Amino acid sequence: MKEIRSIHNPTAQMLRDLKNAKARRETGLFVVEGAKMVEEALPLCRTLVVEDGRESEYAAMIAAADEQGCEVLLVSEPVMQAISTAKSSQGILCTTMIPKEPEQLTGRRIVALDGVQDPGNVGTILRTADAAGFDGAILGAGCASLYGPKTLRATMGSIFRVPVRQVDDLAAELETMKARGYAVAVTELGGEDFYVGCPRGNAVLVIGSEGQGVSSAVSKQATHHLTLPMRGGAESLNAAVAAGIMIYEMARETV
Repeated sequence: MKEIRSIHNPTAQMLRDLKNAKARRETGLFVVEGAKMVEEALPLCRTLVVEDGRESEYAAMIAAADEQGCEVLLVSEPVMQAISTAKSSQGILCTTMIPKEPEQLTGRRIVALDGVQDPGNVGTILRTADAAGFDGAILGAGCASLYGPKTLRATMGSIFRVPVRQVDDLAAELETMKARGYAVAVTELGGEDFYVGCPRGNAVLVIGSEGQGVSSAVSKQATHHLTLPMRGGAESLNAAVAAGIMIYEMARETV
């Protein structure tokens, strides 16, 4: 087990740099923090980092990492604080390779995000899609960084279970999905009542950005233009909340 005591150590600096999207792109690595997330990530672990004095607490994960040939680092508290993005570090994190994306998504239900900028919303939508049994997600241009710390925390491990494609041209991707037999349900103001028009077969549910909704190019690809009915005084819902309601309705089996 290698020990790192200085924040100026080259490995510590590399780990610190992975807070930035540019460094993640260049290295192909991202950082996973917290005991639960690290446990989920262990099969893909490249480097396991444990804070000095907490070896016994994480002995099982250290042993598992050793067994699969994952490098294990023991770092001082100042080093852990420097490389962690959590307000209160649990004293453990790891690096993993950014997975290769599927060339196409399959399955009955897919969620697509069109410029959803808030990392908490992106992560929560992926977590909800995972919980509801969706088969994948598509992230269009302008979405929050998939492997940024806030997005990862919000997924609560679902990032390792939901296949994700990131595309520059979401409209073109949806056109391809339509050609493969998928309905494309776009959520926007003035659409049909979601509960009436919700597609039940193979379908892609598109969630628009928090401020602008779906783009016009994406809207043109829709086979279904839908909106959640607002029966009270509120004019809109948080993107992740609205997505959660619609994801579960789409997942509901009807006779």
